[in-house]
Amino acid sequence: MRVLTVNTGSSSLKLRLLEGAHLLAEEELPGDELADHAIARAIGDIGAADAVAHRFVHGGRRFGQATQIDDEVESGLHALSDLAPLHQASALQALDPVRQALPGVPAVACFDTTFHATLPAAAATYAVPQAWRERWGVRRYGFHGLSHAYASRRAAELLEQPLGDLRTVVCHLGAGASLCAVDGGRSVDTTMGFTPLDGLVMATRAGSIDPGAVLWLVEHGDLTPAEVGHALEHESGLLGLAGSGDMRAVLERADCGDPAAVLARDVYLHRLQTGIAAMTASLGGLDVLVFTGGVGEHAPTVREAAVGGLSFLGLGVEADANARAENDADISSADARVQTLVIHAREDLEMARQAESVLG
Repeated sequence: MRVLTVNTGSSSLKLRLLEGAHLLAEEELPGDELADHAIARAIGDIGAADAVAHRFVHGGRRFGQATQIDDEVESGLHALSDLAPLHQASALQALDPVRQALPGVPAVACFDTTFHATLPAAAATYAVPQAWRERWGVRRYGFHGLSHAYASRRAAELLEQPLGDLRTVVCHLGAGASLCAVDGGRSVDTTMGFTPLDGLVMATRAGSIDPGAVLWLVEHGDLTPAEVGHALEHESGLLGLAGSGDMRAVLERADCGDPAAVLARDVYLHRLQTGIAAMTASLGGLDVLVFTGGVGEHAPTVREAAVGGLSFLGLGVEADANARAENDADISSADARVQTLVIHAREDLEMARQAESVLG
C-alpha cells in the first residue's frame, strides 16, 4: 500500500509518500505557501497514493485511535480546534486540497493524543472539580504521540531488545517539545497536558506556568484572556526570554555571553532535566533515554548539558559520538548504565502504519 502522509506542523506542511518503510518521494511547503493550488501541485509531483494519513494534534475524548475520515469525523475535528490552535486549523485546511488532488482515495486521521490513551488515571487526572472533568473533559491528554511511539519502538530495534522489557524516556525537542515515559511500549506519563501548551519550555510557548499567574494577569494586568493566550502560545518560550525561538541562534549567542540567551538556555535545560527525572520516577527506573525532533537531533550541546546533570540516573554521553551523531545513533559513554540514543523523527512511518491498520 502506498500511503501519502500529510504532516501539518506549526510552521510547515510535510508530504511523504511511503510504501512500507520505503520513502518514495517527499515535499515540504513552508507555512506561507499552503494555498490549495500549492498543495495540489506538490501532491501531483509526488505521485499516486492508495491512502492518505493526516496528522491531527488533538483527538479529545472522542478520538482514542486512528479513524477513517468522513463528514461526521471532520465535524468532530473542527470542534477540537480551540484546544490546539497552532496546528489543528492548519491540518483541517489541508483536507480539501488533498481530497481534490486524490479524489476517492480513503483518508485516515492519526492523532498525537492516541499514544497517551494508556496513561494511568493517576497521571491523566487533574485535581479539579468533577464537573470540569466530566462535562468538559479536562484531563491530561498528552501530545507528540506519533513521535513518541515511533522513537520508543525504534530504540528497541537499535538495542536489539524486546520493547516490552524497556523503560524509556523520549525527549521530543523541536519548536514544540515534550517528554514521555514509555513502559514496555505504553505511555505512562508525559509533560504536555490538556493542550500542547503545558510542560517544557518551547520555541514560542511558555510551557508550565502557575495558573494563578494567568488569572492575575487577566484580573490585574489589563489583559484579555485572548491576549494572555496569544502571548503564552506565540510570544513566550525561547522567544520571550531571548528574543528568538531558534535554538541554534540562542546557543550561539549564549556561547558569546549574551545574558538573555544564557538565561533562555539555562531555563530550557532546567525544565528539561527536571522533566527527565520526573519521567524516570514514573517508570521506577530508566533503561533508555532518547532524543528526537529538530533540537533533539541537531543540538549536541543541549543533549550533553541535559545528560551531564543527570549522571545520578546512570546517564552519560561520549563527547565525540554526541558531537557527530546523525540519524539513529548510540551516544552513550562506556561506563553509562543507561543507554542514550539519538533517533531521527519519523512520524510519517507511524502514521502510515496506523493508516494501513485502519484500512486493512
